[in-house]
Amino acid sequence: MRTPLIARTYRTITAALEPGVIGLLYWRRRKGREDRTRLGERQGHPSRPRPKGHLVWVHGASNGETLSLMPIVERLTQRGLSVLVTSGTRTSAALIARRLPPGAVHQYVPLDVPRYVRRFLDHWRPDLALVAESEIWPNTVFALDERQIPLVMVNGRMSDRSYRRWQRLPRAIRTLLERFALCLAQTTEDAERLARLGAPRVFVTGNLKFDAPPPPADPRAVAHLSGLIAGRPVWLAASTHPGEESAAIAVHRALAKRYPNLLTIVAPRHPQRGPEVAALAAQAGLRAGRRSQGMPPDRATDVYVVDTIGEMGLFYRLSPVVLMGGTLAPVGGHNPIEPAKLGSAILHGPHVHNAAEIYAALDEARGALMVKDNAGLARAVSELLGNAALTRAMARAAGEAVQALGGAVDRTIQSIEPFIVQAKLGARR
Repeated sequence: MRTPLIARTYRTITAALEPGVIGLLYWRRRKGREDRTRLGERQGHPSRPRPKGHLVWVHGASNGETLSLMPIVERLTQRGLSVLVTSGTRTSAALIARRLPPGAVHQYVPLDVPRYVRRFLDHWRPDLALVAESEIWPNTVFALDERQIPLVMVNGRMSDRSYRRWQRLPRAIRTLLERFALCLAQTTEDAERLARLGAPRVFVTGNLKFDAPPPPADPRAVAHLSGLIAGRPVWLAASTHPGEESAAIAVHRALAKRYPNLLTIVAPRHPQRGPEVAALAAQAGLRAGRRSQGMPPDRATDVYVVDTIGEMGLFYRLSPVVLMGGTLAPVGGHNPIEPAKLGSAILHGPHVHNAAEIYAALDEARGALMVKDNAGLARAVSELLGNAALTRAMARAAGEAVQALGGAVDRTIQSIEPFIVQAKLGARR
């Protein structure tokens, strides 16, 4: 398929901007947003040798997308294929390092600059590429097409906001989507939007996140912390953003008289904000401890700040009540499936458009409850902490709702089976 003019223009512009991209990378490194020891990977330089044999490239942008792909990665390695997993954030790299099965390796995805993409593909030479959700990078899409490497979108998403934005560039998005061998969408709405934008082969397979295993936790750590907080009412504000930590602290102060031993756990979405969150608690007259400093939540701790990576499995197991962050702040909501699978009653704010289907299912099953503001959050937390039977009923309903929505991994594997066979044969499209 001939590379269209719009693609050649984009390629020329991004190539010309490469010096600025290098400057951006080094700025991000200074800010702690890039891994200092692996910055070359973002420019397509490999830090590991390519495994022998046939290889599938699997890409997810960040934590949730990449973790949802782990069952697919496991299935592929079980079929005898090597798997390269890429992501774009430091937190996702840290999480993935602990969960990759034998036969899979992780690299940071190269930025969408022609030379970086070419260098990356020259080294890894994938036989098949799977990208999660809405990762559509033009230079990468066209480079795969030119090399006749099949490209499949899995767990595909096309939000209403993204759909409206792409409608302003109809020829550009059609040119890109036509180069996907297959688009596997989470919902009927996602599939319809992708089809209207020009994807020729679209199927609904469901959301992979419903099938992802819950995050692990060291049983010894669970037992140790459970002993430290035994007898205390505990709740968790997870994956929080600015403004939501203040809400959690305000709730703690409002409930302190009724629950004098209350422990509020706050896990900011970006762990580097730990000092900021602890300072907010101190300004409110509360005693804060930070996980990153090795401080356990002793009896004097009011607010415990979890500013570490890869420990949410531990703290979901300790917290019967969880507020999911990104829902009181206008972010769009983070994935509530993990706490649902680990036995928590879930609270959330009104901003859930990034995961509307999941929250709707949980709300309908009465496994989750929406709160509109700080006052509503305080009332809900107070009621759940004071009513263990209600909390257990909500947690059970949440777990059952998530389980009922599973099956996307099997449907995805069935859909990409012809491409898996091609990859194992080393065949090209």
